[in-house]
Amino acid sequence: MKIYVEKQKLKSNKTRDIRLVFDDRTPENQSRKKRFERIGLFVYDAPINESQRKHNKEHLQLAEAIKSKRLLEAHNEQYGFTTPALPKINFLEYFAKQLDKRAKTTSSSNHAIWVSAQKHLITHCNGADLQLSDVNRTWLETFKYYLEHLAQTKSDMPLSRNTQSTYFNKIRATINEAHREGYIRDNPLLGVGSIKAKNTRRVYLTLDEVNALANADCRYPVLKRAFLFSCSTGLRWSDVQKLVWSEIETFQQHKRIIFNQRKLSGGDAKSLQYLDLPKSAENLLGTPKSSTERVFKGLKYSSYMNVELLRWCLSAGISKHVTFHSARHTFAVIQLSRGIDIYSVSRLLGHSELKTTEIYADIVESKRIEAMLTFPDFLSPL
Repeated sequence: MKIYVEKQKLKSNKTRDIRLVFDDRTPENQSRKKRFERIGLFVYDAPINESQRKHNKEHLQLAEAIKSKRLLEAHNEQYGFTTPALPKINFLEYFAKQLDKRAKTTSSSNHAIWVSAQKHLITHCNGADLQLSDVNRTWLETFKYYLEHLAQTKSDMPLSRNTQSTYFNKIRATINEAHREGYIRDNPLLGVGSIKAKNTRRVYLTLDEVNALANADCRYPVLKRAFLFSCSTGLRWSDVQKLVWSEIETFQQHKRIIFNQRKLSGGDAKSLQYLDLPKSAENLLGTPKSSTERVFKGLKYSSYMNVELLRWCLSAGISKHVTFHSARHTFAVIQLSRGIDIYSVSRLLGHSELKTTEIYADIVESKRIEAMLTFPDFLSPL
């Protein structure tokens, strides 16, 4: 058998799909028909820049790698070494198992995203018995279209671009895991682009604005303490809300929090982390209670709390659209502005990748540029 890579006819977008051709014909038997396999790859017919040339090189290399694999499978069959059949696995059930794993190995907020992605996956399937072998390039493109144009939130609003990207990434992670476990031979994600997320504007407070909030009255004292505590530590809402007194200890001359930071574990195991508290954060803890009691008892996520947070900011002269997560952004920007290295800030924030923290570095860099470009021109005539 001959197997070779073939570029198909030119499409309207100036690209050509790549497929494999299986030619079983022999000199004795020319009547056999060729077979074809779509492998989800394409090339630009006349690349116009380095990015397109790189794309062509990578996709042609992938095509050759798949061809080599098919040749090996064919030779194994010829000499009696048959390729074992892959088990039939329901994709929705497999996704549910991945979701259960995340419940034990990731943060509650990330697990909630998996749950939401599952709901949209079920909606898109609409009762169909989707097998893992059915998840090919065509299916992935239709699911992308669903997220981008049809999917809605609980309030019947279209999904934001970043939400689309996050949900699609959960599907990608599941497929990659199935490929690693050997449940699919060829990864259908090859040649299927991700949904690119947009860089959203991160609302943060300056040190002067934080001081103004500290001196302004808030209807809910626990909200005030918790928000300022997050500004001082960078902890997420979920971490602040569930913090209990047993997680706080005295170390040398200061307080520190000991907790499991799953995002930095790099696997299924939890990673024990230590967060040393500055004096401002220590003063916001209040009087110690029993070990199982929450430090910020009464802190609940509700519309009342969100409205009061905005009202509190307005009373302090702050008109920004502040959310509780703005406190975390505030911590990051203040630390980087103080000259703390980005790696240390990344660890303090619990980021699994440094590139996530670099977003804040861009904010600080823009402020530095602004500071220099607005420097008074003392050489200009008075």
